[in-house]
Amino acid sequence: MAMQERKLPMGKIEPNTGKYFVNCALGGIIGPTHTSVTPLDLVKCRRQVDPKIYTSNISAWRSIFAKEGLRGVFFGWSPTFIGYSFQGAGKYGFYEYFKYLYGDQMFPNMNRTVVYLGASASAEFLADMALCPFEAIKVRMQTTLPPYAQTMREGWSKIVAQEGFGGLYKGLYPLWARQIPYTMTKFATFEETVNAIYKTLGKPKESCSGLQQTGISFLGGYIAGIFCAIVSHPADVMVSKLNADRQGELSLMNLDGAVIMIWC
Repeated sequence: MAMQERKLPMGKIEPNTGKYFVNCALGGIIGPTHTSVTPLDLVKCRRQVDPKIYTSNISAWRSIFAKEGLRGVFFGWSPTFIGYSFQGAGKYGFYEYFKYLYGDQMFPNMNRTVVYLGASASAEFLADMALCPFEAIKVRMQTTLPPYAQTMREGWSKIVAQEGFGGLYKGLYPLWARQIPYTMTKFATFEETVNAIYKTLGKPKESCSGLQQTGISFLGGYIAGIFCAIVSHPADVMVSKLNADRQGELSLMNLDGAVIMIWC
């Protein structure tokens, strides 16, 4: 007698299938989210490279807006949008794939937290290869005064012409140092936090309403985000400094009493 095919509710996708992983990747496209905070990212990068350039975020935005208008406040949005779209798709799609591969196929008896950590590290390792060129362009555009390039296309062309394609990946190691611990912390903390909340409630996820599940996921993500920011901040500063290409006096960084010219 043939085995009866399992039917899913309308609109549901079979977990751990090609279609499931593709949808996770599509759901992970977070370029628009990062693009919306470009004004904050712009000021953050400039202050990381030169702490004295602005006295505060508010004064920075006022100064930039007065000189360059709204376009100046959102300067660097295009490499941010494309880079983090690629990175988000890779991170979330590969995470679900590696979680299935490591946890269900290769090491079914492995501690789940270890699986989460391994899957997230593997996913971010690959996702950052797609992000790195656009992050390099974004940082150079945002931290150079006058701007290294006015558009993403111009920035890409200048880096390749001056340094070859390798110039787009000079910041890959510090990017890994920033993003891999960040993502490991994010996914592991999120998974464990959400599991703990459901245990505290005393009922499985399936028995909660869609609104309740969304609220629990939001809380888990918020808690995970706090830990992520703490873990990734030192390497985030290094990414900005290594990708900076400042001119004039803003290209000179005084670190531990030594004046260092940042070429990459």
